[in-house]
Amino acid sequence: MRDDGIVARRRKKYKKPVSKQRQTPVAENLLNREFKVHRLDSVWASDVSYFWTRKGWVHLAVVMDLYSRKIIGWSMGDRVDKELTINALRMALDRRGLRPVIHHSDQGAEYSNKDFQSLLKEHLIKPSMSRKANCYDNAVVESFFKTIKAELAYQQMFQDIDQARSAIFEYIEVFYNIKRLHSGLGYLSPVDYERINSVN
Repeated sequence: MRDDGIVARRRKKYKKPVSKQRQTPVAENLLNREFKVHRLDSVWASDVSYFWTRKGWVHLAVVMDLYSRKIIGWSMGDRVDKELTINALRMALDRRGLRPVIHHSDQGAEYSNKDFQSLLKEHLIKPSMSRKANCYDNAVVESFFKTIKAELAYQQMFQDIDQARSAIFEYIEVFYNIKRLHSGLGYLSPVDYERINSVN
């Protein structure tokens, strides 16, 4: 290429657009990396990740109780939007009842939008948000996504979205919450840890 005077055309780097909601976080970081929680339903943490199938992406939103690392709410869809995160939060509320807690997430529009924040306020839940572009502020949920990908998604190729949904559902509800042992929980599963240690 040098001999013939040929120069590669450089593609302009893609810059993800930033929404107004992301420019100004709606909540301070109340969690502040205090991941060791001593009471059930005192801090919930949420995030969204994605899984590839031969027919497209599946996005998974989860709500985790940091006390036991149990996934108490989740939702799957073919895109990331407020409905995805609201559905996961509603599942957590249905399962746990109405409790005043802290809810921690990133600053994404799927969490900072008016409808999601209104749902938190309706249930007396205090919002907390990570600092911009700082994954360590939500490290426990990030660790969950790393685990589910290593133990499930990287072990197979999902043929379609329905297969991915089914496998993810089974991983969370049948394996992770009930059977998977956590060193940070004294080698108990989240369900067993709550059953043995919870004081409401």
